[in-house]
Amino acid sequence: MRIENPYHEGELLVQQRAGVLEEGRRNSQVISNSIIQGALQFISQQPLAVLGSLDKELNVWASVLAGQPGFMTAVDEQTVEFDMTRSAKNPEDPFWANIENQPKVGMLLIELGSRRRLRINGSIKRSASERLSLNVEAAYPNCPKYIQRRHLTIGGSKVPGKPLRGSALDDDRQRLISSADTFFVASAHPTQGVDASHRGGNPGFIRIRDDRRIRIPDYVGNSMFNTLGNFASNPRAGLVFLDFDNDRMLQLTGRAEILWDLDEPRQETGGTQRFWDFEIDRWLEADLPYRLEWEFLDYSPQNPSSGDAASRSGPE
Repeated sequence: MRIENPYHEGELLVQQRAGVLEEGRRNSQVISNSIIQGALQFISQQPLAVLGSLDKELNVWASVLAGQPGFMTAVDEQTVEFDMTRSAKNPEDPFWANIENQPKVGMLLIELGSRRRLRINGSIKRSASERLSLNVEAAYPNCPKYIQRRHLTIGGSKVPGKPLRGSALDDDRQRLISSADTFFVASAHPTQGVDASHRGGNPGFIRIRDDRRIRIPDYVGNSMFNTLGNFASNPRAGLVFLDFDNDRMLQLTGRAEILWDLDEPRQETGGTQRFWDFEIDRWLEADLPYRLEWEFLDYSPQNPSSGDAASRSGPE
């Protein structure tokens, strides 16, 4: 069933500031309190899910869970179950401790090869020692903009090495971020729950400001402003980068600040003149407990082409 008045005060504030209140209102009609029938099978076909969660101090973390298709299933329109015996688990990921204390999560299902994605927000719990159950509170499909197409499958499991931790980005972590064309962001409202979303662009679209700050352009989207709306109400956020080449995952937790009407001689935002800065409190990098098998197909045709983030039809 469609949710009436789905936006909180932060989302409305950002929509108003961007001058898209009416467009946001129209697009909100896709937001439902259950999964649409056509998306039920889509869920069971996916090998990975991005989940946002909160730790004991209410810091926000973004995580990636992965397994063979079928490790997630929509039992019905209100419930998604996870069979972790069919997934490779990284015990160092804060997600596992987080959900024991804070059940609210945001989930993004994204099929990179087809540019299809589905957002589901709700509450998660353990239904058995190796099973999780997510109760759906809001769900809706997203548009395919800014997604780089990759055929992606999950290979065999492997024993990860010791994770690395820090607060400032060294050269290796800076190179990973500055060369990325895809990452995921989790955000949270103080009372309305957690959200997980995708960000993409040509390599170089993320700018390293210093060893604790990065800058992300905010492109034209669906005018809902779920992520930036959460930032307006609660600056805490989490980012996660998948290193497709080296089977690593870099997680950052910190605080976001929205920047409006900035000069952009390189047209980095595609005309919005809107950015957000992310200040890092902590980072965690770990080997993935599985092998990523993938083939790059192409960059999104909607990616703004500017500066050194040149538009390309394939990898160099």
